[in-house]
Amino acid sequence: MSGPRLALLTALTMLAFAANSILNRLAVGAELIDPMGFALVRVVSGALMLVLLAVAQHRALPMLARGRGVGALSLSLYLIGFSIAYVHLDAGIGALILFGLVQITMFAGAVIGAERVTPLRWTGAGVAFAGLAWLLWPAGSLQVPWVGAGAMALAGVGWGLYSLAGRKSADPLSATAANFLWAVPICAVVPMLLPAQIDGVPMTGAGIALAVLSGAVTSGLGYALWYHVLPRLQAAVAGLVQLSVPVIAVLGGAVLLAEPASLRTLGAGAVVLGGIALGLWPRQRRIGSSGS
Repeated sequence: MSGPRLALLTALTMLAFAANSILNRLAVGAELIDPMGFALVRVVSGALMLVLLAVAQHRALPMLARGRGVGALSLSLYLIGFSIAYVHLDAGIGALILFGLVQITMFAGAVIGAERVTPLRWTGAGVAFAGLAWLLWPAGSLQVPWVGAGAMALAGVGWGLYSLAGRKSADPLSATAANFLWAVPICAVVPMLLPAQIDGVPMTGAGIALAVLSGAVTSGLGYALWYHVLPRLQAAVAGLVQLSVPVIAVLGGAVLLAEPASLRTLGAGAVVLGGIALGLWPRQRRIGSSGS
């Protein structure tokens, strides 16, 4: 695959990830569909799309593979927390919290797994955490709702655990299809256990259409495209390019949803992203020096 084509496909993947935040906020924030309904329609649509892709490529679905329970539960935690959070959060702020917690969770996984953590990576994690604290600390006109922030933090932990669980997957596409299939009944049952006020919003055609678009296209096809380009990217590059997603979501939320992009939001986002980039820098330098 040529360099320009790889760059284009990678950019399209990041746009798909950011679009999930915008689509969810557009549907749930405007009360076109309730958050649990959005999560369920999204996971069903994503499962159908991924299963079709796996079947078309003659791949088996490892429904009972080792670690499938962790993958399905963490994916469900991400989907449910993600949807609930966007009742309260703007698209850009939600993406900042999500990807900040994803990186912190994966950083913690590296520590627990006894991976070597350099001082610069410790520093980067601390800077990223400080940026999140700045973003969430009540001040002035920007008051981040703790319900939304908490739900998105859980979503970030869920996606981080899901990513950690999938690092050893021999066939990421088939594994993701199996996880989505298992997540369908989980996302169907969880609403029965949540407070009644979480629901109560009627499903509209527009809300369902946005959820299907998020599930089948920006989640299903987006994840498949990511798996296609991921083997061709250096590990550090793959991590760094994902840091563009919150920035895209902030800009998309400002343009498409008329959400305010305050200096504090932009500043906190820059600190979070800068800290994560700082933490990833040693790996990038080692890869570059190895000539790979």
